[in-house]
Amino acid sequence: MPAARESLLDAAYTALARRPWSAVRMVDVAAAAGVSRQTLYNEFGSKDGLARALVRREADGYLAGVERTLAAYPDPEDRLTATAEWMASAARENALVRALLTGSWSERLPAPVLSAVPSSSAVPAQRRADGPLPSPGDLVRLVRDRAVAALSGPGAVPADTAELTRSCELAVRLALSCVAAPPGEGGAAELVRAFLPRQLV
Repeated sequence: MPAARESLLDAAYTALARRPWSAVRMVDVAAAAGVSRQTLYNEFGSKDGLARALVRREADGYLAGVERTLAAYPDPEDRLTATAEWMASAARENALVRALLTGSWSERLPAPVLSAVPSSSAVPAQRRADGPLPSPGDLVRLVRDRAVAALSGPGAVPADTAELTRSCELAVRLALSCVAAPPGEGGAAELVRAFLPRQLV
């Protein structure tokens, strides 16, 4: 029931934008999605299961956005600077992404434990959501590794892998610093661009 699941996650995300997670009611999420409350419980098991699935979806969407941005530019410098800007922008626009990246979960948000929880769900997507959720450090590594893969793929100029990995991690961490302390004119892209000529060969 993928369509119902996505509708329920969309409804939960919309509800969270309007009120704190503690005030989001399962019956309201089901009604907004146009499905029965039983369907919601069949999909997610509980409100905690819904929270985990919502956080998992936002993490997956964030990583998919990173991959799209890395693939959109042929020049390595443009790839990293555009990705840095996208990372900071995504965190500004999405409170769940911001919490995933910083580890700072406000009282308004669900705060699922990042470790795996016991799952008896028959729904494969829910079993995945019940698995470990990414920590801020996990996300840094995942984005860094995607950047390294994009910059060392076919047609790339051969580079020292260790140096490329360090440069990509520094670019990612510099972009993430813009989440906590927004940059001035030029944004995250300009900060990364200023550091790249010295770091990325």
